[in-house]
Amino acid sequence: MPKATPTEIIEQLLTENEDAVQAEGFESCLVGICYQFGRLPIACYYYDACIRLLVERDKMTHDGAIEFFDFNVIGASVGPSTPAFVNLFT
Repeated sequence: MPKATPTEIIEQLLTENEDAVQAEGFESCLVGICYQFGRLPIACYYYDACIRLLVERDKMTHDGAIEFFDFNVIGASVGPSTPAFVNLFT
């Protein structure tokens, strides 16, 4: 798997989709670019890292962070360039 910084990922994403929306404040949780047939590429963030960030940075409880994130970030759809959030399983 290629290693890239969030800045490098965003630079590549914006060359492919200049309207791609970013999840403000979650740059460190950016893991890549999502591709789907018939759609422009979008930013992809690691869901668990986003929750962990809210707990550590904003001092939320784990359950509070999930509730906040699901409603205010995932629930803030802004059209076809809205970011995706993924959970990784090993």
